[in-house]
Amino acid sequence: MINFAKKNNMFSQGQLVFAGLFAVSFIALMVYSYAKDKKTHDTFYKKTYIVLLCFILFIAILFAIKTFLKH
Repeated sequence: MINFAKKNNMFSQGQLVFAGLFAVSFIALMVYSYAKDKKTHDTFYKKTYIVLLCFILFIAILFAIKTFLKH
């Protein structure tokens, strides 16, 4: 029988604290950097959603080809 109550910690408490602090500070720095460069982004990166839509469409086409040619 498998004992599901057994607790296996992969990381120590110090490692988890470090990972949490790192994630929070990294996200805060990214938000600050984006806010600082927002004017530049608005000027040079207009209509970038088109690239994202094309990428998603490309992946969907590859998936459809894989599905139809599977048989």
